[in-house]
Amino acid sequence: MEKYFKIGEISKLYHIGPDSLRYYEKIGILKPKRGENQYRLYRTEDIWRLNVIRELRELGFSMEQIGVYLKDHTVSTTKALLEEELHMIQKKQEELRRLQRNVKERVRMLEECGHQEMGKVRLCHLPDRNCHYIEEGYRQDEEMDVLIKQLLNKSPETLYIIGSNRIGSVIPKESAGNNRCREYSGVFIIDAKGDAVIRGGDYLTLSYCGDCGQNYYFLPKLLDYARENGYRMASDVYEILWVDIHVSERVEEHITELQFRVERENMNVKKRGISITCWRR
Repeated sequence: MEKYFKIGEISKLYHIGPDSLRYYEKIGILKPKRGENQYRLYRTEDIWRLNVIRELRELGFSMEQIGVYLKDHTVSTTKALLEEELHMIQKKQEELRRLQRNVKERVRMLEECGHQEMGKVRLCHLPDRNCHYIEEGYRQDEEMDVLIKQLLNKSPETLYIIGSNRIGSVIPKESAGNNRCREYSGVFIIDAKGDAVIRGGDYLTLSYCGDCGQNYYFLPKLLDYARENGYRMASDVYEILWVDIHVSERVEEHITELQFRVERENMNVKKRGISITCWRR
């Protein structure tokens, strides 16, 4: 005699809620028999179907895919299904490797923060840096957050906020020279796939801890250093956030870097017809 199982027994055996079993019945991949008082009775055929459903769900297949498979359940379709799953696994492995590289880089950046010398002007050579850029001014940090979200949407799988030193704002050259040290004309995220470029060259940079309001102290210091050492300011100012509210709620742990490209005052530099350093290609 064929053995039947009630819905409570199947639910306990497979750790599947009764609602899920009813849903499987509704979409046609389970067809329990009805007993007295319309109780659902599950047969051996339903048991193997549940085994297949559970395994395929664990592999990540949708209920629609499982339904199609169960309607044409052969060696050939099983092989095709497993090959599709193998492809999905390989894709997930690639995504995990990319995520691993991403997180390692962010950890490295945060470790590097601890080695930065705060408040000291440095001269360094930086290469061209591709970036995503929005040319829109703002005055409040809340406004910047909205703009940054727009930038992140350009490439959500590769762009990130936590543990990044790629996010920054542009302070126009004129504003910096007139002590409007938190007047911004745009925001950017440095990314190899960006369609804008921050020109490479010799840069004066300075990093400091704490609130960004200290721009009013450190940016004039950077400008004074340039004048005193025979450098001409050749770009807007780039304010890059190494550590901000997304990394630490402690303002004293925040790290901001100010940088701008410079040229020697006595150099006859050929003009390239570009008014800003961050431009569309």
